[in-house]
Amino acid sequence: MRERQAVQQRRRAREFEAFVAGAAGRLLHAATLLTAEPPSDNARAQRLLTAALSRTYADWDRLRGEDPYDRTRQELATRFARGAWRYHRVFVRRWHVAGGGVLERLTPQERLILVLRLYEGVAEEQAAAQIGLPAERVRAICSRAIATMRSKPPAQAAPFPKAVTP
Repeated sequence: MRERQAVQQRRRAREFEAFVAGAAGRLLHAATLLTAEPPSDNARAQRLLTAALSRTYADWDRLRGEDPYDRTRQELATRFARGAWRYHRVFVRRWHVAGGGVLERLTPQERLILVLRLYEGVAEEQAAAQIGLPAERVRAICSRAIATMRSKPPAQAAPFPKAVTP
């Protein structure tokens, strides 16, 4: 009996490792876009992805034909949405550091919808159901986010000039 369980656990681990090897790069990129961190310094995105993958691994045997990539992406989006307001407040209070993520000008909700709709290719109705918003609202937020990204970024404040000593 123990030998059979050990064989099943090894099989489960191999299947999950193969899934992670194939999907982790794209999922990490999506998490990096969500957190608006630079790709070279994306610790928060890595923590977010690790938590989503651990949940997928815990549910691995119960997936029953469900796509593990979709499940992990859904968990990633849910975890981001749950914690986004907290991090958004922190980033709004202090100025963004130069070299931030590509989507740093967007609100967390706009980033989530833009990543789901355009980067991941999730249908509007499916994204709306996942986030808990009407499809029309998702469409409007996505349009606003695209318009924001197409517009010129606001001029950043020039650093204070150095004091000239006589």
